Amino acid sequence: QVQLVESGGGLVQVGGSLRLSCAASGRFFSINGMGWYRQAPGKQRDLVAAITRNGITNYADSVKGRFTISRDNAKNTVYLQMNSLKPEDTAVYYCRVTILPDTYWGQGTQVTVSS
Repeated sequence: QVQLVESGGGLVQVGGSLRLSCAASGRFFSINGMGWYRQAPGKQRDLVAAITRNGITNYADSVKGRFTISRDNAKNTVYLQMNSLKPEDTAVYYCRVTILPDTYWGQGTQVTVSS
């Protein structure tokens, strides 16, 4: 079984920064893709950023230039550095990890940006 533990969410003012972490544990050989999604109230869950095992990244247009995704393969951890936060970034953020052939989700962490 694979477990994902997220941390780093919270309340921040407009323009502030937060860093999310998601650590994977359990019995597996290696992690393929890792990513972050978010879901605001009444909206669907959307991709924020993703990173392959080799470090190729992909970002939603709304976060390009403000968010940075990274990973530490030795620690089985993915990070999301969020800068210049805006009220529209408020959502529950979920990490997603692919360990072929399965996909796993974290429990979610709340990010609230206040104006």
